[in-house]
Parts: sequence; structure tokens; C-alpha cells
Amino acid sequence: MMEKMIFGRYVPADSVLHRMDPRSKLILIFLFVCIIFLANNVVTYALIGIYTFLMLGLSRIPIRFLYGGLKPVLWLVLFTLVLQLLFTKQGAVIFELGPLKIYEEGLRQGIFISLRFFLLILMTSLLTLTTTPIEITDGLETLLHPLKKVRFPVHEMALMMSISLRFIPTLMQETDKIMKAQMARGVEFASGPFKERIKAVIPLLIPLFVSSFKRAEELAIAMEARGYRGGEGRTKYRQLSWHIADSLQLMILAVLSVLLFLLRS
Repeated sequence: MMEKMIFGRYVPADSVLHRMDPRSKLILIFLFVCIIFLANNVVTYALIGIYTFLMLGLSRIPIRFLYGGLKPVLWLVLFTLVLQLLFTKQGAVIFELGPLKIYEEGLRQGIFISLRFFLLILMTSLLTLTTTPIEITDGLETLLHPLKKVRFPVHEMALMMSISLRFIPTLMQETDKIMKAQMARGVEFASGPFKERIKAVIPLLIPLFVSSFKRAEELAIAMEARGYRGGEGRTKYRQLSWHIADSLQLMILAVLSVLLFLLRS
């Protein structure tokens, strides 16, 4: 389970994306989420797909590793496609089997929405795969620093995000241990009727919640013992630095945004 899980996991490598400033990567992801909704035809989706896979190549993350981690997401993408095929009834009928009818607009919307969903997950996964939780925290805190003037708890929000990302692999590892312990006692998670498999999840959730609350309490005690009092007056060991590659990536995304706007239907 730990080998296949990619969300919240950092993969060390010497790539262009790994060396980029976390602030620029956060801005890139935010802008990408916004401009992907400009794509509404084959040409625009082809452009944004090429850009996504170019970013994937720059990250030097193995394709096989990504495929193994995105397998559960592919089922959600397929489910989204099926929903659009069944419930969008516009355009000409392109397939008919008894009461089942698939319309041209349903197929078009299903492909486009599924592709948009997949590209969004792929790009957001690249952020955590190429950026450590500490870097994400520092970048987010720096970008949100102006909100301190309106008394927004910037440091606390960035800290919560950092802790959340840090504990995703830990919780997955804890889930794996509990599942193996339950399976050693004869619990079947992958076989039997659906109702029985749902019942088998309950003995898994209770110890997982207990373990999570225990870890949270231990973390709070450790922070208090080390004198943590918030972000005021704290200095940073790692200093963020903006490079030419960061500006170049933002320029490329800006050009892509203009092309998507001009070429959309």
C-alpha cells in the first residue's frame, strides 16, 4: 500500500520541478486549476494535455510509479465518464441497445470532463511529489503573508496543511498494519458479499481513529515541550529563492492561457 500511494508523498530527484521555488509551483497549480476550465474542444484539450505531460517529463517521476498510484483515480474517471454517457441526453443518438441510448453530446461531455478531472489530479499530484511538506508550508505562508494585515492566521493555516500532508503517509502505513493484523485474524476485506465487506471495515476504522487521536495528542505535547508559541518572532532555516526557471514556467503558462482563450469554441 505504501509503495503505491502517491498523494502527500515526496519523491526526491534532481529535476527542474524539484529545484523550482515552492511559491512558483503553488501559483502554477492555482492558475492551472483556473485555466483548465477554458478548454472546451479537441484543440484546447490537446494543448493542455501536452503541457501536463511535459511537466510530468520535467519532474522525472517514473510513469510506472504514477500509474500504480493513480489506479484508484482511474476508476473515478471511468465512473465520471459513465455518468455523463447515461444522463446527458443531447445531440444525435450514436448507440442504442434497448432502453439504453448514448448521445453524441453525452460522449463529448464525458470524455472532456473525465480528461479534465484526470489532468487536475495529475498536476496536483506533481506538486506533492516534487515538493516537501516544509517547502509547501513556507511557500504558502509567504504567499498569504499580506492577509496578516486583516488578522488572518496565516502561519497556523500553513502549519495545519504541513501537518496534514506529513501525516497522510503515516496514516496509510497505520492502516496497512491494522489491515494485516485483521487479516491474520481471519477478516476478509476483498472477498465475500458487499455487505460483509462493509462490516469488515468497521473494525479497521475504530483503531485507526484511536491511533490518529493519540498521535495528535503526542504531537501537541511535543510542540508545547519545545516551546512552540506560533509564528511570531520565528526565523527560518531554509530561505526561499526565486530562479529564472520559475519566471519561465509562469511565462509559459501565461502563453498557454492566452492560446486556450483564443482557441476555445
